Amino acid sequence: MSPLLNIAAEELQNPLVPPIPELVIGLIAFVIVFGVLAKKLLPNINKVLEERREAIEGGIEKAEAAQIEAQSVLEQYKAQLAEARHEAARLRQEAQEQGAALIAEMRAEGQRQREEIIAAGHAQIEADRKAAAAALRQDIGRLATELAGKLVGESLEDHARQSRVIDRFLDELEEKAEAAR
Repeated sequence: MSPLLNIAAEELQNPLVPPIPELVIGLIAFVIVFGVLAKKLLPNINKVLEERREAIEGGIEKAEAAQIEAQSVLEQYKAQLAEARHEAARLRQEAQEQGAALIAEMRAEGQRQREEIIAAGHAQIEADRKAAAAALRQDIGRLATELAGKLVGESLEDHARQSRVIDRFLDELEEKAEAAR
């Protein structure tokens, strides 16, 4: 055969359509590779995809649980903060009340001490006045007795007589002082 015949025979054959034996062998090889992939590789791929899906869903569930827990902790924190503020306000109010009570108590104690001091002062003044009046009475009585003795010309040294004269003289002085008021 000549090379031209060979070329003509080849021209009859379509270059896009493979020969039948190659097509059958390729199809068998494809089925074998597909079967092996379906038996071995596909379950592993499905397993990995399922694990990934479960991990994602688990992550979402964990995130939701964490968010719920965080919300719960936030609510507890807010409640504790409100309770602490309430307790602080209560303690502040209590301290103010105790301070006011202490101030009132101290004022009352100061007032009581002042009144005691004033009463003691009045008592001391009254005692001093009585002592001064008694001393003055004695001095006036002595002077009056001496003067009366000089006027009368007798001795008025008798104690009982002296006392009566002094008392009468002082009573007259007091009556004159009251009448002058």
